[in-house]
Amino acid sequence: MGTPLHLVFMGVSGSGKSTVARAVQDKLGWEMAEGDDFHPPENVQKMSEGTPLTDADRWGWLESLAQWTAERDASGQPTVITCSALRRAYRDILRRGGEGTFFVHCTGDKYLLIERMNAREHFMPPSLLESQLDTLESLHADEDGMDLDIALPVDELVDQVLLRLHLS
Repeated sequence: MGTPLHLVFMGVSGSGKSTVARAVQDKLGWEMAEGDDFHPPENVQKMSEGTPLTDADRWGWLESLAQWTAERDASGQPTVITCSALRRAYRDILRRGGEGTFFVHCTGDKYLLIERMNAREHFMPPSLLESQLDTLESLHADEDGMDLDIALPVDELVDQVLLRLHLS
């Protein structure tokens, strides 16, 4: 077997990364980690109060996700993770989890994002979307990954990911 594959579904809040990641995980049967579950209580509290996280708030959270991946990578187990991974520096940390890290950037129209955020129960208020969009750095040409248009149906998005990675 070659390098284990670690799929990181990234994007701002409301981009559907958890929905698409779960659908891909259902097809592949790989272990999945929801990035939100790795936030320390202080981060959740800040976001719940409408306060954007700083880089200092994010480093430990990102390291814990990379560690989770590295543990599975060491045993040859592929993974699926959801994580905003808004900046390249954050993605660099996540890449430490395994050589086969591949980013799937769920991206879409700002108004669709706000609509989705307003329609769900989540600790991240829609008021923080603007700060996330300001922080977001799209995937660079030298980063292993792909963009998904979240306006498309989930089944189509899953098919795009599996096709791109030759997993269908």
